[in-house]
Amino acid sequence: MKKYKIIAVYFLSIAFLASCNKDFLEYEPKGVLSSENVATAENAEALVIAAYAGIANDEMIGPLTHQWVYGSVRSDDAYKGGGGRGDVDVVDKYEQYNLTVADMGDWMTPRTWTNHYKAISRINFALSVINKIPDGEYDNKTIRQAELRFLRAHSHFMLKQLFKKVPYITEDLSQEDILQTSNDLSNEELWNVIAGDFLFAYNNLPQSQEQVSRADKNAAAAYLAKLRLYQAYEQNDTHQVTNINQQRLQEVIDYADDVIASLEADYGNNFLDGFDNGPESIWAAQFSINDGTEVGRVSFVTGLNSPHGTGLYGCCGFHMASQNMVNAFKTDANGLPLLDTFNNSDIFNTIGSDGNASLPVGTTLDPRIDHTVGIPGRPFKYKNTINEAGDMVYKFSWARDPGVYGYFGNMKEQQSPDCACYVKEGPFVGTSKNVDFIRYADVLLFKAEALIQLNQYGAATSIINQVRLRAAASTSRSLAAGATNIYKIAEYPTFNSKEYALKALKFERRLEFGMEGPRFFDLVRWGEAATVLNGYLAVEKTKRDFLANAKFTAGRDEYYPIPQREIDFTAGLYKQNPGY
Repeated sequence: MKKYKIIAVYFLSIAFLASCNKDFLEYEPKGVLSSENVATAENAEALVIAAYAGIANDEMIGPLTHQWVYGSVRSDDAYKGGGGRGDVDVVDKYEQYNLTVADMGDWMTPRTWTNHYKAISRINFALSVINKIPDGEYDNKTIRQAELRFLRAHSHFMLKQLFKKVPYITEDLSQEDILQTSNDLSNEELWNVIAGDFLFAYNNLPQSQEQVSRADKNAAAAYLAKLRLYQAYEQNDTHQVTNINQQRLQEVIDYADDVIASLEADYGNNFLDGFDNGPESIWAAQFSINDGTEVGRVSFVTGLNSPHGTGLYGCCGFHMASQNMVNAFKTDANGLPLLDTFNNSDIFNTIGSDGNASLPVGTTLDPRIDHTVGIPGRPFKYKNTINEAGDMVYKFSWARDPGVYGYFGNMKEQQSPDCACYVKEGPFVGTSKNVDFIRYADVLLFKAEALIQLNQYGAATSIINQVRLRAAASTSRSLAAGATNIYKIAEYPTFNSKEYALKALKFERRLEFGMEGPRFFDLVRWGEAATVLNGYLAVEKTKRDFLANAKFTAGRDEYYPIPQREIDFTAGLYKQNPGY
């Protein structure tokens, strides 16, 4: 059972249990005390804890942490799943791209917008309190300010990934100021404002903290590496990459070099209860169970996604791996990815009389496939059985609507039903497993990408190979029902061209983070979303009829529309993204 030595999540009764009203950027908890009459060190500590809770106060219909909808289903990694296109149809609209519109019928992205700004409101309230406390009365004042500014930067970063143009709200803005704060900062200006908060955190936080869930300098360095990498790919007003900034790339390398961490010995540890806040986890949303609170603090953000109809899980069969994603794990005779030809043929695309998916003879695989995808006939979550509760080999029948979405399940976000981390509320599954925002494999590949773009592609080879070698060593658990001879993964020879090195780097990011959520945002950052996703759709729609009319429009579909209700509320102050 997971009991944290880290922050106990509790709230001041004054402020932070209120529901939202229509004035989303003016969100203020009910029954509040003013910042003046709570300006004590003791109250400030509680407000900081409440701010940490806010960045993970998400749900199935307003996600903040796991990006399975926004980054995985919207990419070539996964299908929506569930009980047909009409089941949670707003996600179907995102998956089709051309059906995503800025209207009141979209209830998911506006809720995410609201949840992020509610978190930002908590952060800013805490900062406004702490700023008023004399230094001599609060020993941790600067550190807590730095933590809060880290959290604020994180929330705005997440918003920017989704909507591109968002208002940056700080604690020094009055309610009148907030109502006059537009979303019209340039791309470069907004990146730099977000970076300013991360830089304050980087310059004022200790390298590590005793309470491991708190932001520290390590996390700030990792996030700055990520931000500067995104910023390096300079976009115009229609989201096309017009330049790759060499100075920003060097900053990526410098900040990545500041990060002290290591890879988990086994890739699967990243996705199992019992390994939270391990050597690879740079910064994560924290969840807990049996923590002394009435109901615990578990995550339901992926509560729709467990295998359906198993008797072991609940419902609802969402987030199904695409055939394209499955094919990407094939390796060639040398153990390297089939960078250009992986999708020329399908694997595991037929079900035998035994109900298992068959692998063509002679096919070899990257073992990360069996850490990522549920495939009929192969162990699920590294188990052939689960106590006396039933068989844990993944079955064709676990797919809710295979005629529409196929039968490849998701695995990383699932836990075994006998896990002490596991909770069911009705049909929905929640767990106390953390959700990582950045892990060390990210940092390594950020650096490798920057090196390649700076024409130092030979130096990037060993970094990418660190990630591949860890994958090759991650076969000790039950993965393929004993048939481990199908795995073949090798290091890259030293890259001898920038073109090949970039192609390998991009492919490695997909394999390493398959179905975790970054894929769509990577494609947008690289300026490749339209090319890659329309190419994906051209092939995939021949296998999945529900994608027959899907189309990605460059200059529009890279970002979500600004929620129309926000534009209406600000009387047109907020400007809509192009194409909506």
